Amino acid sequence: MSKGPVLIELEDAQEADALTPASAPAVPDFGDEAPSGQAMQTIAQLAARKPSKLVRLFWGSLIALIGFMASVAAWEFVTGLIENNPILGYIALGLTAIFCFALLLVALREWLALVRLRRVDTLRADADGALAGSDLKAARKVATQVEGLYRARPELDAARAEHARKQGDQFDAGAVFALTEQTLLEPLDFAASREVEAAARQVATVTALVPIALADLVTALTANLRMIRRIAEIYGGRAGTLGNWRLTRAVMTHLVATGAVAVGDDLIGSVAGGTVLARISRRFGEGVVNGALTARVGVAAIEVCRPLPFVAAEKPSVTSIIKRSLTGLFSKT
Repeated sequence: MSKGPVLIELEDAQEADALTPASAPAVPDFGDEAPSGQAMQTIAQLAARKPSKLVRLFWGSLIALIGFMASVAAWEFVTGLIENNPILGYIALGLTAIFCFALLLVALREWLALVRLRRVDTLRADADGALAGSDLKAARKVATQVEGLYRARPELDAARAEHARKQGDQFDAGAVFALTEQTLLEPLDFAASREVEAAARQVATVTALVPIALADLVTALTANLRMIRRIAEIYGGRAGTLGNWRLTRAVMTHLVATGAVAVGDDLIGSVAGGTVLARISRRFGEGVVNGALTARVGVAAIEVCRPLPFVAAEKPSVTSIIKRSLTGLFSKT
C-alpha cells in the first residue's frame, strides 16, 4: 500500500481565501442577544394590561363570596359562643367589633388617599387649561391651591411665605407657574429625582450581582412600587395600597403607549462605564438596562404625580439620572 501524501480538495477554497479579519462577521457582544431589561419590560406589560370585564367579574364575585362566607361564619361563631359561654362570647364580640372598626379606618384611609390623588390630577388639569388660555386669574387660583397643598409641610413654610409675597407681582399665567415651580416645587423635584436614582441603583445592583431566578423581577417590582409611592408622597399625593396601584398602572400605561420601555442602543451607551462591562457579562448588561428602565419609570411617575406641568423648570433627564445613579457602580471610578 502506498504511503504517499493525501490530498484533500476544498470545495470553497476561493471563498475561504477571500475571508479576511476585516470581512469576517463581527462577534456578538452579548452572546445570542443583547440585554433587553426583561424584568422591567415584563412588569410594565403586566401593570399596563387592563383586565377584561370577565376577569373583573370573576375576582369581584370571588372576593364578595369569601367576604360573605367569613361574615356568616364569624356571626355564627360569636352567637354560638354567647349561648354556650356568655363571657367568652362577649369577648369575641368585642374583638370582632374592634376588627370591623379597624377595617373601616383602613377603608377610610384608602378613600382619602384616592381623594388626594384626584386633587393633584385636578390641579394639573386646571393648570394646563390656564396655560392654554393664558388665564391669569385661573393661574393664580391654581397656584394658591398648590400652596395650600403644602400647608402641613413645615419644611416648606419659608417657601410658601416667599411664594405668597411674590405672587401678586406676576402678571402672566406662565410667570405665575414659573414662580410656583421655583419656590415650592424645585426642592420637591430634587427629592423625587433622588428617589429615582436610589431605585435605579438598587434594581441594577440586584440584577447584576444576584444570579437567582426571578430575583431581578421581584426586586424591580418592589423597588418601582416603593419609588412611585415615595414620589407621590413627596408631591403631596400620599397613596394607599389601591392608590399606589392606580398610580403604577397610570405610569406603566403611559410608558407602554409611548414605547418608552423599548431598549435602544443609546440607552446602554448613555450609561458611563456600563457598555464595556455589559459586553463582558450579560448579568451586568441586564443590570444596566433594568436600572435605566427604572429611571424612565421614575421620570414618568414625576410627571404623573407633580401638581403642575413643567413650565419654566427643566424636566428631569433620564440620561442624567442614569449617570448619577449608575456611574461608578460597575467601574473602578
